[in-house]
Amino acid sequence: MTTTSRADLRQVLRTSRRLITSLQEANGAYPASPSFSAYRGYCWLRDGAFIADGASAAGEVASATAFFDWCQTVIVRYEERIRAVVAAEAAGDPLPDAQMLPARFTFDGRLGRDDWWDFQLDGYGTWMWAAAEHARRHGLDATRWRRGAELTVDYLASSWHRPCYDWWEEHDEHVHVSTLGCIAAGLSAAADSDLVGADRRESARRTAEEVAEVITTDGVADGHLIKWVGDDALDGSLSSLVAPLRVIPADDALARVTLDALERDLCVEDGVYRFAADTFFGGGRWPLLSCFLGLARAAQGDRRRARALLDWAVAAADADGVLPEQVDGHLLAPDRRQEWLDRWGPVASPLLWSHAMVLRLAAELGVPGDLEEPTDDHRTTDNEGTQRA
Repeated sequence: MTTTSRADLRQVLRTSRRLITSLQEANGAYPASPSFSAYRGYCWLRDGAFIADGASAAGEVASATAFFDWCQTVIVRYEERIRAVVAAEAAGDPLPDAQMLPARFTFDGRLGRDDWWDFQLDGYGTWMWAAAEHARRHGLDATRWRRGAELTVDYLASSWHRPCYDWWEEHDEHVHVSTLGCIAAGLSAAADSDLVGADRRESARRTAEEVAEVITTDGVADGHLIKWVGDDALDGSLSSLVAPLRVIPADDALARVTLDALERDLCVEDGVYRFAADTFFGGGRWPLLSCFLGLARAAQGDRRRARALLDWAVAAADADGVLPEQVDGHLLAPDRRQEWLDRWGPVASPLLWSHAMVLRLAAELGVPGDLEEPTDDHRTTDNEGTQRA
């Protein structure tokens, strides 16, 4: 079991807040990683939503608000495309994947020109879930994001059932349970908040219930959640459905069996793998996945286990407190590491999503309790969360 000193934890949390706020674009977009060749210049809805949630939980209110403002701007920009998707689906002639909305946008909210595994639905649910959480946490008016949220509800209600790429930009031929979890969480959040008006709430709630039904029936094998419908494999992202997304109640048997299976099959020395067949950079363990598992264990009341997972993630930082995407050691496919180094260079570091998840789990556990004040020195907010220069 890894242990970290209070000073090490404080350094990583301070570094995390500084990197997230200082690297954020003026318009609110978060870079996934500022220097990693394949990620440079792009903001993902999924990564960004979890980064904003971590920032929000750490008290960086303006930073998170600015990101959700960016989400709305981007989604409204593609309103006509969303309407085309909805109309085609209603007519029984769905648009091809290439015409669906992408997982990532350039910082200015445009479509990227690089080839990517872009059709992913999870981020569209995740941004609404995170925006509603942010508004609830800080007493903000969620109606500022209503136009974007209502378009997003229409998009997801029409297309949630489609196969698409997963969190890891893989296997677009499958329906992924973690993707369904993000969609269900986002639609439920929209239905239960001021993100959408009354005319959309029923659609959001009804669709969320349909998605949840698929998760708990087709998305289960041997008593645990599965990577995708039709298989029995696990994925490290599945713990997110227990917490923070709260799609599966923490005291449900499905949550217990799933987390126990993840601990057994995808966790080594408190570091969590993405999945058993992972070969990306040799298939290392991801600090952000240890934090997701920690949040789920905390939701079950096992704070000691959650703290051990946090300690492992913090220990993955370098001497400057910078966290990578994944770590070396206990690689699943060490013979595949070099090909990725040759293709894209060293592992992404810093990865803002890793930093955000450490912030999020630390906030959940309330440690440490004497951090400095939030670092919103480059933007301030009034009590509605409105950004001011």
